[in-house]
Amino acid sequence: MLNFACNLLLDIKMRKSFPIITLVAGLSMLMSTSAYAIDGLHYRTEGAVSFSSGENTPFWLLNNKQGLSSIEKNNGYLRAGIFRDIDKDQKFSYGFGADLAVAYNFTSSFIIQQLYADIKYRCLGLSVGSKERVGEFNNPKLSSGNMLYSGNARPVPQIRAGIPDYTIVPWTNDWLAVKGYVAYGGFTDDGWQRDFAAPGKKRTEHVWYHSKGIYLRFGDLNRLPFYIEGGLEMAAQFGGRSITGDHVINMPNGLKDIIKVLFPSGGDSSTPMGEQTNVYGNHVGEWSLCATWYPGRDWGLKAYYEHFFEDHSQMFFEYTWKDGLWGLEVTFPKNPVISTFVYEYLYTKDQSGPVYWDHTPEIPEQVSGVDNYYNHGIYTGWQHWGMGIGNPLIISPIYNRDGDISFRSNRVIGHHFGIAGNPLSELSYRILFSFTRNWGTYSVPFHNVENNYNGLLELTYSPKWLEGFSSTVSFGMDRGALLGNSKGCLLYTSPSPRDRTR
Repeated sequence: MLNFACNLLLDIKMRKSFPIITLVAGLSMLMSTSAYAIDGLHYRTEGAVSFSSGENTPFWLLNNKQGLSSIEKNNGYLRAGIFRDIDKDQKFSYGFGADLAVAYNFTSSFIIQQLYADIKYRCLGLSVGSKERVGEFNNPKLSSGNMLYSGNARPVPQIRAGIPDYTIVPWTNDWLAVKGYVAYGGFTDDGWQRDFAAPGKKRTEHVWYHSKGIYLRFGDLNRLPFYIEGGLEMAAQFGGRSITGDHVINMPNGLKDIIKVLFPSGGDSSTPMGEQTNVYGNHVGEWSLCATWYPGRDWGLKAYYEHFFEDHSQMFFEYTWKDGLWGLEVTFPKNPVISTFVYEYLYTKDQSGPVYWDHTPEIPEQVSGVDNYYNHGIYTGWQHWGMGIGNPLIISPIYNRDGDISFRSNRVIGHHFGIAGNPLSELSYRILFSFTRNWGTYSVPFHNVENNYNGLLELTYSPKWLEGFSSTVSFGMDRGALLGNSKGCLLYTSPSPRDRTR
C-alpha cells in the first residue's frame, strides 16, 4: 500500500487544477476544526479534495457519498450546515437542516445538499425537503448499498409522512413493532440531463417522485437478544416529459395520476399504450428481511436479504426469486484489530428470464421477462444527477462517455467485503473491496463478460485534544475492463462521526 501511495503521488497530473485544489484544501483545514452544539443546534463544516489518475475518480472515492462527489479526476468541495435533531423522547418535537456546498469539477458549482424541516407528534412524523437517507439494514460505511436506496445519489426533495421509528403495536406484549411512510416529491436534475445527454439520446424533464414502505419488527431485546425485521418498500417515477430527439412524450401528473402511483394501476388514454396495458409510471421496489442477534452489549451478528423487483412478475411469486442481495454483518467484541466485518453477494442476472411478450387480443398469454433493472422505456431510469439511486455495483449512467443516460450493465454477479476497526484510540480504518462480473443487459449484451475490481483503504485520525475534529485520507484503486484502471487519493476533514447529523 505504501508503494501504491508513492506511485500515486508521482503519477497524478494536475498542473491545471493544482491552484484551485490547494485553495480548497487550505480552506477546508481552516473550516473543519469542530462541530458546535448550542441550544440543540449542530453546526458542521467540512472539506474534501480528490486527486486521481486513470479513467475516472476511483469507484469507492465516488460512490455511496449521497451524490456529493465527482467522476472528474481532480475535484474538491467545501461544505457547511446547521441542524437540529428531533428529540425522540418528547411527545412533540421539531428538527431542521440546511446543508450547502461549493464545489470544483462537480456536476454543479453550488449544491443544496440538504434543506429540510421535520415535525414529530407522538409516533407520527412529517419531513419536508431534501434529506440524506440510506437503506434500512445496510451498514452505511461498509455495505455496497441497498438495492432500492443506497445513499449513492443526491437526495430527492419530497414530502414524507408516516411513522418514522418503530412503534410498539398495542396488545402484542412489546413483541411487535411497526413503522412506515408515504412520500411524494420531484427530481431536480433537468439541467444536468440537458447538458449530459447527447443529441438524439433520451432525457426527461419535470419528473415526479413517489415512494412508500412498511416494516415490521418481531422481538423484544429486553427478554431475548434476537429479533427479526422486514418489509416492503416501493417507489415510482411519473409525470413530466420524455424527450428523445424531436419525439416528446408528455406524461400526466394530475390528482388521479398521483393516486395511480399510490395504488399502481394502468394509465388513461393520454399515456402511451404500454402505460395503459401495464402500470402507469416507472415502478421499482424491494422486499427485505433481516435477522439480528446481539448476545453481548458490544458484539453481534446480522444477516439480511434484499429482493429487488421492477414489476408484478417479481413482486410476488409468479417467477422464482433468483435475484437479490445477500448480506452478513459481524460486530466483534472490542479489540484493536477489527470491529466490524461485512460480506455481500449480489446476483441480478435472471430478471424474470430472457423472454418478454405483452399480451394482445390475439395472443392473450403474458411472459414478463427481461425486467431490465433500473432502466425504463420512457424515463431515464432509477438515477438522479447521473448516479444510481440503488446499489452502485450496477454501474451508474454518469460513467457513460457518449451521453446516454441508462444503466448499461444490470446483469451482474458481485462480491463485496467491508472491514472497519480502531487499532488506536485516535485512529480508525476502513477497507472496501468489490469484485463483479458484468454481462450488460438482455437487449444489449457485452461481447465478453467484463470484470471489475474496486478497492479502498481509508484512515481517519480523530485527536482527543481537538474535540469534534477528524481528518481522513482515502486511497482508491480500480482495475478491470468495465471501468478501466484508475487510482486516486481523497483528503477529507470533518467533524468526528459521533458529532455528525444525518
